[in-house]
Amino acid sequence: MPPKARITRDMVVSAAFEAAREAGWEQINARTVSQRLNCSTQPVMYHFATIEELKKAAYRRTNEYHTEYLMNVPETREDVMLGIGLNYIRFAVEEPNLFRFLFQSGFAAENSVLEMLDSEELTPVISAMREELNMNMEQTREVFTTLALFVHGYASLLANNSLAYDENLTAAQLKRVCTGAVLAVQEETT
Repeated sequence: MPPKARITRDMVVSAAFEAAREAGWEQINARTVSQRLNCSTQPVMYHFATIEELKKAAYRRTNEYHTEYLMNVPETREDVMLGIGLNYIRFAVEEPNLFRFLFQSGFAAENSVLEMLDSEELTPVISAMREELNMNMEQTREVFTTLALFVHGYASLLANNSLAYDENLTAAQLKRVCTGAVLAVQEETT
């Protein structure tokens, strides 16, 4: 008889990620994760001293997944920022439990959306946007902040089933907000 497969830390995190994905982050506990792994709770608690630690690890996995999802913009797309914005909104539609885990669970390192916008992780995105818009960094941050707040609000409404999703309408509204933000920033500097 072959030995039983050893339950690894990565397997536990993956099971917690899937629990959050299917039923919400509130469902991450030793019992639900061990059921997914078809084992006792002992391997889960062996790798994580507390469920809070497991939730933080699952949060990091969710954040990595979200980043990959956002950056998966077709190379043929001319407006990369619009593509990323639409992916952010689409993520909320396709993965509402993961969206709520990322942005409505309290596990984010940043305390607010505005703190998130100032994170160094966004510097490459804002730099690329600056080149696309031909603006200085301060102006670009203003445009980005407007877009990010719109996109996050829109996505939150969708993730919480308060709005029906229509991709064409969403793209048109996002483009309108981007155009308006650019014009407003340009007007302020003239």
